[in-house]
Amino acid sequence: MEPLNKSKLTVFFDDPFWVGILERIEGDKLSVCKVTFGAEPTDAQIYAFLLLHYNKLQFSRPIKTEQKQKADNPKRRLKNAKKMLENKGIGTKSQQALKKQYEEMKIERKTSGKEQREAEKQRQFDLKQQKRKEKHKGH
Repeated sequence: MEPLNKSKLTVFFDDPFWVGILERIEGDKLSVCKVTFGAEPTDAQIYAFLLLHYNKLQFSRPIKTEQKQKADNPKRRLKNAKKMLENKGIGTKSQQALKKQYEEMKIERKTSGKEQREAEKQRQFDLKQQKRKEKHKGH
C-alpha cells in the first residue's frame, strides 16, 4: 500500500481578512500553512497564488495523524461528501499544527531579538572603550 499524499485548501472569512488554511498530508504526517489574502479571492486568484507561491509557503512541522478507513457504501460516501461541503472550518489537527508553528516562530523571534540586543550592547561597549583609550593616548 503506497502512502497517501493530498492537499486541502480551506478559504474562509476571518474578520477583517479572507484567510486560507492549506493542509498537506504526506503518508501519516500532517503539516499546515496559513495564508492571509485580504480581499475575497476568486478561484483564479487562488489558483495563480498556489502556482506562484506554493514552494515558498512555510508549512508547520509535520505531526502524526491517523487515516480513517473509507467506507465502500456509496450512500455513505455521498453523505460524507455533503458533510465535508457543509464543514466551513478547519480541522482540529490543523489548528493544533498552526498553534505549534506559531509558538515555534515566537520562540525563534525572541531568541534572534535577544541576540541582536546583546550584539548591539557589545558594540556600544566596544565603542565606549575605544573612546576612553583615545582620550588617554595624548597624555
